Amino acid sequence: MGDAIPMRTLNLDVLRSFVAIHDTGSFRQAAASVHLSPSAVSLQIGKLEEQLGQRLLERNARRVELTEQGDVLLYQARKLLSLNDETVALFRGSTLTGGLVLAAAHDLGISLVPGLLRRLAERYPRIRVDVRLGASSDVQRGFSAEQSNVLLFNDVGEPAFPSQKIWSEPLVWLMARGGRASSHDPLPLAVAATGCAWREVALKALNASGRAYRIAYGSDTPMGQTAALRADLAVAALPLSLSLAHNELIEVPDTARLPALPQTHIRLSHDHSELASAVAAMAVELARTRQLPVTDPASAG
Repeated sequence: MGDAIPMRTLNLDVLRSFVAIHDTGSFRQAAASVHLSPSAVSLQIGKLEEQLGQRLLERNARRVELTEQGDVLLYQARKLLSLNDETVALFRGSTLTGGLVLAAAHDLGISLVPGLLRRLAERYPRIRVDVRLGASSDVQRGFSAEQSNVLLFNDVGEPAFPSQKIWSEPLVWLMARGGRASSHDPLPLAVAATGCAWREVALKALNASGRAYRIAYGSDTPMGQTAALRADLAVAALPLSLSLAHNELIEVPDTARLPALPQTHIRLSHDHSELASAVAAMAVELARTRQLPVTDPASAG
């Protein structure tokens, strides 16, 4: 017999695992999201690389990264999976229809909402979602005024109304790696707009400690704040995960004697309509597949 003909049909379950690795940044978290063991996912990717004759992933100390060929495959994989899910939905899809308003804090519009919208489109292709972003205090006021159906917001204390905590992590002082901003007096700060929970708790902590500071840079999103940090023009109170995502950012050293900061939480509220409940459940599911600390879905934070 001659050489075996390479298999020409890609396995969609393997592609789903591949996309999950990119979206979560690790084999362990991807395995949880597709309900397989990490070793099974690793075996899937090995066979996929063998089938395509290309190396698709590179591991480093922080997360798994795509190779150039992996980046090409990611685009194709998303198209194939989307077409598959759309086709299945035509025959077995949810009967949920209609629209709702999803309100979220600015930073969540970058970090959490895109993944949530992608999953919603796959599972509930007939619904329409209008996204509104703003400062945490603004979107909370809008939800209280019944201007939105689902709310995702940041909080560092007890919420003003019933909500569910779906993610917690430390709030820390960040600066540029190798920078000197933390040694300046008064301390230069990069802050978000008034109404941001992180801004308020940072200023309160500095005032309580007696540390002199000046607001050097302002932005309505963490992206603007991190730009000032990377330029070594200021320090900022931001979630620890930002230092993990940006190698050029580090925690301000203890020698700077900055006050301790509390944990920051992502909280979820909704109006309990059928559509909003489905979206809320999807947000909790997304948090769980990333293996974040999540409270019981029926509880209120």
